[in-house]
Amino acid sequence: MKTLFDKIWDKHLVEEIDDQTQVISIDRHYIHEVTSPQAFNSLNEKGVAVMRPDLTTATADHNVPTQDQDKAIKNELSRIQLETLKKNCDQHGIELYGLGHENNGIVHVIGPELGLTQPGMIIVCGDSHTSTHGAFGTVAFGIGTSQVAQVLASQSVLTAKPKTLLIQVDGELNQYITSKDLILHIISRLGTGFGAGYFIEFAGSTIANMSMESRMTVCNMSIEMGARGGLIAADAVTYEYLKTKKFSQGVSLQQCEEMKSDGIEAFDKVVKFNAHDVRPTVTFGTNPGMGIGIEDQIVTQDNDTFTKSLEYMGLTDRLKLEGLPIQHVFIGSCTNGRFEDFEAVAAVIKGNKKAAHVRALLVPGSNAVLKQIKSAGLKEVFESAGFEIRQPGCSACLAMNGDSIPAGEYCVSTSNRNFEGRQGAGARTILASPITAAFAAINGKITNPN
Repeated sequence: MKTLFDKIWDKHLVEEIDDQTQVISIDRHYIHEVTSPQAFNSLNEKGVAVMRPDLTTATADHNVPTQDQDKAIKNELSRIQLETLKKNCDQHGIELYGLGHENNGIVHVIGPELGLTQPGMIIVCGDSHTSTHGAFGTVAFGIGTSQVAQVLASQSVLTAKPKTLLIQVDGELNQYITSKDLILHIISRLGTGFGAGYFIEFAGSTIANMSMESRMTVCNMSIEMGARGGLIAADAVTYEYLKTKKFSQGVSLQQCEEMKSDGIEAFDKVVKFNAHDVRPTVTFGTNPGMGIGIEDQIVTQDNDTFTKSLEYMGLTDRLKLEGLPIQHVFIGSCTNGRFEDFEAVAAVIKGNKKAAHVRALLVPGSNAVLKQIKSAGLKEVFESAGFEIRQPGCSACLAMNGDSIPAGEYCVSTSNRNFEGRQGAGARTILASPITAAFAAINGKITNPN
């Protein structure tokens, strides 16, 4: 018996070096301006060409401004990185979706929306949240800079094969509960190290009933459990999503449905969850595993990490986050920067105004998402509510180009990480779903959507 992961992996096996290390062929390689320059330098120094530029896709996303993208970039590091990416792509014949291009956006948003991400593939990128693409029944994982060079040079990568973990979720999610609440709930129960050494498959009726956008959110944050990546078997939902995309016209329903895991016994480890147990979930600490239901109290843990996290966050044990005043809301990132996320936000804030003391920042994941927002009339809804809409980019997810949170202030964020300083030196990040973030923006405090 084999898991879906094993079937895809074994199909791409080029060579077994030893019990731990294997060479795997790569179907699609995504690159961006931050982790690719050193890899290209390595190739250029050795006089090596990119083996399959047609299977490599580049975009500018991490360190880009989200305002005035048609003007000269003020940040020197950002300007150099983007210039270097263009130079390297021109030299090696790689398609680049730079600033201003209609296909530009966050790498893990544009790959799926263009149909470049397809079932059965192995996909890599020099970014940990490459796991997002696993929502399409792919094996997708982040790689280091030296491995980026390997893939550019050989369209393969030297890596260890992880074990397999099944997380099965059954039941119907309650009103206002999203896939973001679900994955935060799972991580809070299992911890940030539970998935170390494993590749996760998410399955069960709850997952099967999710949209592709919601599935991407779940797979995106599988990495926050310490896992190598996460995937969800492709199905009719996957096919319906891909059949209209630019580069996936040849994908068939049969292709989406034929590759499945053989059974629960094929996995090295299995964990089950009930969707009815999931409530609106937020983080209170400095890693994604420190999460609780909004109405719950922070429970004391006797360890230094817990103590230091609460000190950094300005919180105390036995405290409920419900009612906590906040100063910022950030809606965007590769976790929740898709049109479905902004639709959910608009449904909450329509006819309302954000709290006067709150700065509400919305950053679409791509130009295509921004176009959808405008064509659906959501831009007017956001602006009427006092929300600020930006151009695509990773933005405040990692405090790039001035899109940051001041020290000591709270930001309810739909991104994926709440590490110390992640959104700015001293910034206090509370991870949440787009719906929870929207309620917080209106009320100026953490609010239970229910």
